[in-house]
Amino acid sequence: MSWSVTAVTVFAAFGTYFCMYGFRKPFTAATYTNIEPLWGVVDFKIVLVIAQVFGYTVSKFIGIRYIAEVEPRKRVRSLLVQIAGAEIALLLFAVTPAPWNAIWMFVNGLMLGMIFGLVMGFLEGRRNTEALIAALCTSFIVADGVVKSVGSWLLEQGWSEIWMPFAAGVCFILPLVICAILLNRVPPPDAADVEARSERVQMNAADRRRFLRRYGLGLSMIVLMFLFVTILRSVRADFAPEIWKGLGVEIDSSLYSRSELLVAIGVIVLNGSMIFIRSNRAAFFAALGLSILGLILTAGLVQGLKRELIDPFYFMVLIGLGLYIPYIAVHTTIFERFIAMTRDRGTIGYLMYLADAFGYLGYVAVLLVKEFYKVKPVESMLPFFLILCTVVAALGVMMLVPAIFYFRRLRPAS
Repeated sequence: MSWSVTAVTVFAAFGTYFCMYGFRKPFTAATYTNIEPLWGVVDFKIVLVIAQVFGYTVSKFIGIRYIAEVEPRKRVRSLLVQIAGAEIALLLFAVTPAPWNAIWMFVNGLMLGMIFGLVMGFLEGRRNTEALIAALCTSFIVADGVVKSVGSWLLEQGWSEIWMPFAAGVCFILPLVICAILLNRVPPPDAADVEARSERVQMNAADRRRFLRRYGLGLSMIVLMFLFVTILRSVRADFAPEIWKGLGVEIDSSLYSRSELLVAIGVIVLNGSMIFIRSNRAAFFAALGLSILGLILTAGLVQGLKRELIDPFYFMVLIGLGLYIPYIAVHTTIFERFIAMTRDRGTIGYLMYLADAFGYLGYVAVLLVKEFYKVKPVESMLPFFLILCTVVAALGVMMLVPAIFYFRRLRPAS
């Protein structure tokens, strides 16, 4: 792939997924405190977050099969249909009375859950896959902040909290269509890519069962680590306004963009640098080691904040870096190099949707447990977040260390 084609591919993939966030996350910039809690107990924002994430989770489970089997020529068409469905759901959210409009937030999540796999299908199995997917992953780090800023700006312009998510989606329709058209023109991996990383082909049910029988134990440890990190990452993203307030930081519409841009720069440098490790086996274990370091950083930052050794703004930036290092490593390197190392029939999309499905299911469970067994106002999210950081870091390391020993003993299929 030439540098010019690589640049267009990065732009198209980054832009497509960046714009997708414009249909998913702007609503989290609002607080919805003017709407009565469900049953007088559950904060309405929590209801919306759970509804959307549950829809997203269901979509991930469907995607385990769909993403593994979808034909490349149908990816962009499927993507655009699902985006249209997500925006229609936001319109119906605005015109349906609360709390029944939360149903449309579930539909919104259901529509958006397979977009990542469809985009990633254009990027895997290439010699520069880590760099391409690192760029793709930075899109949702940056977009998470930018679309919150867009949502905050729309609220400042007088849009109501109910109509703001739909209005934000409208802003992203045209750029998304343009980027999707460019993405559809990305050429498939060439012969040198296949030689270096193995051919990526569709997986039927028998292929998926055989893959799990052969590698399931070790992969389950990575999936569990990813589950824990997904929960932490989702809490940080969905309740950023409440966490920032708990830290005593004054919120303006640019705060989210500034913090997440710094996180994205760090992630793309660290995770994208794996492209320079030519050995698939060495890169696989380097990514596992880097993930452990990110988790240790996360736990250390919590202690630094408690001892007032770190500024709250940089705490949020560095905690984002610490948790995104393992989160993005799974996307960019761990699964990609694992398939290349074993030369087995498989795709990143299949493995990512296995991990994502259980990750988001775990997030829904955590939100439900927090609401029903320890009822507190959503503004108390900071103490919960700090505890979660420490727990996730410990559990994540406990999964990755034995995974390293397991895979060191594994004899690749090749």
